[in-house]
Amino acid sequence: MRLSTTLSLFLATAISHTSLANDVADAVNRDYQQHLGDLFVHFHQNPELSLIENKTSDRMAKELAAAGFDVHRGVGVPVDGNPPTGVVALLKNGDGPLVMMRADMDGLPVKEDSGLPYASQTTQISPITGMEVPVMHACGHDVHITGLVGTARYMADNKDQWSGTLMLIVQPAEERIIGAKAMMEADPWATFGKPDVALALHVSSMLPNGVVNVIPTSPYAGSDTVDIIVHGVGAHGASPHAGKDPIVIGAQIVMALQTLVSRELAPHEPGVVTVGSFHAGTKNNIISDKAVLQLTVRNASLETRKKLLDGVERIARAQALSAGIPEDKLPEVILKASTPPTLNNPELANQLADVWRDKMGDERVMQESPRGMGAEDFPYFTTDPKIPSVYWAVGGTPREAFAAAAKGGPAVPSHHSPLFKITPEPAVKTAVESTVHALMSIMGK
Repeated sequence: MRLSTTLSLFLATAISHTSLANDVADAVNRDYQQHLGDLFVHFHQNPELSLIENKTSDRMAKELAAAGFDVHRGVGVPVDGNPPTGVVALLKNGDGPLVMMRADMDGLPVKEDSGLPYASQTTQISPITGMEVPVMHACGHDVHITGLVGTARYMADNKDQWSGTLMLIVQPAEERIIGAKAMMEADPWATFGKPDVALALHVSSMLPNGVVNVIPTSPYAGSDTVDIIVHGVGAHGASPHAGKDPIVIGAQIVMALQTLVSRELAPHEPGVVTVGSFHAGTKNNIISDKAVLQLTVRNASLETRKKLLDGVERIARAQALSAGIPEDKLPEVILKASTPPTLNNPELANQLADVWRDKMGDERVMQESPRGMGAEDFPYFTTDPKIPSVYWAVGGTPREAFAAAAKGGPAVPSHHSPLFKITPEPAVKTAVESTVHALMSIMGK
């Protein structure tokens, strides 16, 4: 069924059915008191690192199966020898669209210092370093998976209100921007069907409790991880004329890269080029023969991405040529990891905002663009082949905390901080309510 047809059929009738809003809120509140609250605490106390979310994956599979979904475990391809932990759960309920809702489940190698009574004490062996590290849900993925369970339970209990197929995806390794790609490399659409619409959300400590924020453009940037290997000619530090100094060339590259955003992008076109690491040399009086620069490049459109990546390679080569480096020794520009920008479908995003205003109240719906260039790997599900999608945010911090911070009190902790904490009840309930209303607006009878 075409997206516009699906939405118009429902929007013609759903907004008049205001009793649904009260029914959803009451049901979600009961479920939080009886089940979801304890489930959130369990997930918060038992976080797992990217690619080794085995216990989380198992618990999510059991929760979704108990709700009545047909559950498929181990969806994805192995990464670095780790077996896949992705979960796909399906609930078929007659004719209608196939709609996907995704939640990510991995934690971070951070020692929790939130002061919460249920703070994580978990440690794991890092699949990256092989060392034991503390683990924390420092980005709110515990809210996402708890909310997904709440959504599953409501939709399964109210099958008379909707028709179609609901696909729930539990995704690993979002924090490393590799989990969605690993799941897609297993070609899940060939196995389970290609969604007509894809949805996802993220809890935000920078938004007040109970709020939903959705924009019709790009809520998350595209991200590229780039290494530049600068080749030089080694020499004694006292005889620089005898060599070609890759540190000087690298420094010139770093400075020239700053002009890519300031002088090659339009003033309102967002982009970031950050050199986060610069390694070269071993001793004070030795000119090295190599320098390595490590970059993150962020964009809000595929056109900007191409402009920035082309510029990085052009500048690296030009600075080396100007130093007299021969063609066969020009810098290597290596694209190591990428995720496209998250691009909301404007029509669907605006229509869902209208539904949320009607069902949840005008005061709970925002449409403000983010102020950062954080990235997400959700677009791997929606970009190729292209699937209309909406990604939104729900608030997780009491308004009183923002008021206190404005008066000089403690700052609201950011994501990935050891101080990070979300007020679980309003965050989880808002996640479930907004998701249910979104699904009903697309699949409702």
